[in-house]
Amino acid sequence: MDATQAAVQAGLEGVVVAETRLSEVDGERGRLVIAGGDVESLAGAISFEEVCARLWDPYAKGALPPSLQAALGEARVRAFGLLERGGDALEARDAMDALRAAAAHVPAHPGEELDTFVLLTGALAVFTGAWARRARGLPPVRPDPSLSHAADLLRMVTGEFQPERAAGLEAYLVTVSDHGLNASTFTARVIASTGSDAVSAVVGAIGALKGPLHGGAPGPVLDMLDAVGAPERAAAWLESELRAGRRIMGMGHRIYRVRDPRAAVLERALERLEQGGLKTERLALARAVERAADELLRQRYPDRPLRANVEFYTAVLLDAVGLERSLFSAAFACGRVAGWLGHVAEQRATGRLIRPASRYVGPVPDPAQQVRHAVR
Repeated sequence: MDATQAAVQAGLEGVVVAETRLSEVDGERGRLVIAGGDVESLAGAISFEEVCARLWDPYAKGALPPSLQAALGEARVRAFGLLERGGDALEARDAMDALRAAAAHVPAHPGEELDTFVLLTGALAVFTGAWARRARGLPPVRPDPSLSHAADLLRMVTGEFQPERAAGLEAYLVTVSDHGLNASTFTARVIASTGSDAVSAVVGAIGALKGPLHGGAPGPVLDMLDAVGAPERAAAWLESELRAGRRIMGMGHRIYRVRDPRAAVLERALERLEQGGLKTERLALARAVERAADELLRQRYPDRPLRANVEFYTAVLLDAVGLERSLFSAAFACGRVAGWLGHVAEQRATGRLIRPASRYVGPVPDPAQQVRHAVR
């Protein structure tokens, strides 16, 4: 069947273009499996380094470093040395613009792809921390290779080593490390399928993640909670938003027909922070807003399941660990890079160029005109 006969699947909805060992998203049951484990059992139980190993190992062919924590620590130090070579990349006003430009300066080493994977992962954390410091008029914090990746990322952003908050950030990085063939991951796979390098794939993926329909919504969730202000005001505020035709941020997902399992994971990570003595009034507020939004959206859209997605509790958790909302999408990239690189390796192993077809619906030359031109 040629492109003129094939059914058009707008947005490639429902089209299976790859087999993967990296993650499975079950939208009907609200289940996310990452590298063989349910996200609920992974987040808070394993390190970000370990999830990187699980995502890369199927294609590393035994070549992973003996200690990925040590390798990532060394990579952060190497990446810190790239800051001076990045030109004005980190002067961009938007963190994702800065991250995209800075990532393009990471050298790609053909034939040493695992080394590039490790360096890229370390570099995104370093660049995120350096941009955050520059935005506050402060010098960048030199990495500490002895720390875990999550702890050092938080230290490079805030200037302090905070183990309890780092545990919350680590749970977040593990939770968002991979999520099926989302827009940024598909972008990375398309670039990898051309035979291009991992750096180009990650730069392209950052560009896709920047879009507000993909990774740009956690900040507005926090804006919404600030506007609500108190749990008892949740229902009235949400009703006014819906009457005005505005969306409720953090509610609804393209894939999940039930509550996003990652929302539950991040909510529990917040509970652990509170049990450790780090109180956040926003957790109680977020729960009240979610309950009210569930009820209102169910009444207004009974045929459309609009439940809390990952961004709802991402906003509360990242704020609680000490990240400014301007950094939320960059923090997402620092976690998702693990999955991007796993997909780059997986796509590379197939050796197949991703080349979908399109259907032309533009004007067609008039055959009579063509004949007259030919006669002349």
